[in-house]
Amino acid sequence: MSAACANPVDLAGKKIIVTGATPGSLGFETARTLVSWGACVVVTARSNPDAAAEALRARLQDADARRRVDAHKLDLSHNDSVAGFTRWFAGTHGDRLDVLVNNAGIHLDLLSRWKEPHLTDDGFEIQWRTNYLGTAHLTRLLVPLLENTGLATGDARIVNVVSRLHFKGSNDDLFETTRPYNSWTAYGNSKLALVHMTTELQRRYAQKSQVHAYCLHPGSVFTNVAAKGLEGTGVVEKVRNALSPIEAFFLKTPEEGAQTQIYCATHPGLRGGLYYDECQPAEVSEDAAAVEVAARLWADTRAWLPA
Repeated sequence: MSAACANPVDLAGKKIIVTGATPGSLGFETARTLVSWGACVVVTARSNPDAAAEALRARLQDADARRRVDAHKLDLSHNDSVAGFTRWFAGTHGDRLDVLVNNAGIHLDLLSRWKEPHLTDDGFEIQWRTNYLGTAHLTRLLVPLLENTGLATGDARIVNVVSRLHFKGSNDDLFETTRPYNSWTAYGNSKLALVHMTTELQRRYAQKSQVHAYCLHPGSVFTNVAAKGLEGTGVVEKVRNALSPIEAFFLKTPEEGAQTQIYCATHPGLRGGLYYDECQPAEVSEDAAAVEVAARLWADTRAWLPA
């Protein structure tokens, strides 16, 4: 565990989206902090976003802060949901966006019992579809709003929550199946792809329109991700639930784990295009450093997503 490293910044008037902000999550604590610093924050959830917003309002101290919270449903595994969310946001909150925090994601089958990938309706491995393709789609649709802000203020940001587990990913796996299926490497591939996306976003938009991109490792955090990843495992799930207080003692709290993404979203003059850990630039994997792969993945991703 580490002390908080994101210092308060005046965010009055800023419009921020934080995906995956259910209670107990990194996104929830990120949103709570950003609202408390003055931002207007839209949070998303795959189900019951209004309950997430109400839980967030209950944690805020004053009525003005509570009024600066909004919420909408977003399921990154479905193109229609992503497109519907972006239409709603533009229609409700206007044509400017200061910060997009891509926090939502899934990590399934933690015991590696799946021998074949679980596919979404459109034929993609579920973690790749949710963590990477859905996030890429959302980001692509919101870039024009971020550009409007960047050109007007000189600073708009995209913050991608990745993981040190991107080291388990392989560039070869991003374009074709090269290894027997394993849920942990599939998760690593999805996070590796987000590191590449960060690199390419920075290259394409930082100088052109002052939209800067960041990715980060939040650390080992006690959230509900592991509980979802162990659903249906019987005894293992029960034992994990019983021992969760001990697990929580050794891991970061969601508030502690949210610090680096808050830092990337708010710290003045922060250098973009980098991978951060504990609010400091950190080394990425050898595969993640291959800028030519980032460019290729960008082109292929455009072909995978709706026009």
